[in-house]
Amino acid sequence: MSAPEPAENGAQQLLVVIDPVARRTDGESVRIAKDVLSAGATAKICLPDGPADFARVLARRGSRRPVVIGDDRALLRTVALLHRERDLAAGALSLVPVGVSVDLARSLGVPTGAVAAARAVLDGVVRRQDLLVDDSDGVVLGDLRIPAPPPAEDGRAGGSSVWHTCRSLVRTLVKPVPQVLAVHPHRLRVEADGVVLSDLDEPVEAVTVRSVAGRAEIVIRTSASAEPITASALSVTVSGADFRYRADAAVTGPVRTRTWTLRAGAWGLTLPGDA
Repeated sequence: MSAPEPAENGAQQLLVVIDPVARRTDGESVRIAKDVLSAGATAKICLPDGPADFARVLARRGSRRPVVIGDDRALLRTVALLHRERDLAAGALSLVPVGVSVDLARSLGVPTGAVAAARAVLDGVVRRQDLLVDDSDGVVLGDLRIPAPPPAEDGRAGGSSVWHTCRSLVRTLVKPVPQVLAVHPHRLRVEADGVVLSDLDEPVEAVTVRSVAGRAEIVIRTSASAEPITASALSVTVSGADFRYRADAAVTGPVRTRTWTLRAGAWGLTLPGDA
């Protein structure tokens, strides 16, 4: 771990990129974070209009340390862009979580309050984070789930708060209808470092992969056994019938095969010193 390095004049040089969704969702938290960062460092504030503008601003950061004010999707977009530039190892990224979905940021150890997160940007230390990279150059920071969870569950993870409020109101007015959630097994072949863990003849209900201490931890739940199959590896390959998967907040697919490779300590994230 290491502390962010100041510029020659003693002040940190920051590029503060404020995601447009964060500005619309919680303008007050954005203002507070911006004020704290500007008071403690030399900060260039950028207000991109959308993803393309976001990418252009990040590419022109020069020697300034990037700080993203936004939610989990903004964090994922930033890491993916830096990965495609092959520039993740060169420095560190900082985040002030603002938005509807900040579960990933919280799980990585980033404070979710605007003041605490901004102070961590200024006074924290850089901790190296693992990264799962797939064979299409996609990245996974947190959990990988195969198949992707159903839309209802996916919505709870980061959908519109207004939509959830409306659904809650409807549930109070209408007698709920009992539902049975069906599990649809998939015919998938799962390999860890080339070793077959589960083959096409054994229906798979769910596969989860996450990085833990420089390894990819794999959990496979099958229809044939109540006990999951577990393994630790550096690469995971899933193939078989068309399947969709959820990598952090994004659902991808259908695909027929995909390989994820664990890159230990691939990127740096500024966190509080006691995290």
